[in-house]
Amino acid sequence: MITCYLRYIVDPYKLKEFEHYAKLWIPLVERFGGTHHGYFLPSEGANDVALALFSFPSLAEYERYRQDSFADAECQAAFRYAEETRCILSYERSFFRPVFD
Repeated sequence: MITCYLRYIVDPYKLKEFEHYAKLWIPLVERFGGTHHGYFLPSEGANDVALALFSFPSLAEYERYRQDSFADAECQAAFRYAEETRCILSYERSFFRPVFD
């Protein structure tokens, strides 16, 4: 299993737009075979950092999802929404191998 950790720098004045964007992606990741662990929006502390975590059974399956998402109309609409609203200023993506026991 591989877990993707996304750290976003968001526009603090567009948190409502970012939350909408997040809600678009949760079912999309799951439709492509991933398990979404949620988005985490600013609460206390920094007002411009948000996180997302989702897992795929393997890095190869994550890469297939990424490739397929570029050809999917709903995924493309979600990408466009973020571009049009400019709710995301930047992001970084990291991968982790979870340990449960």
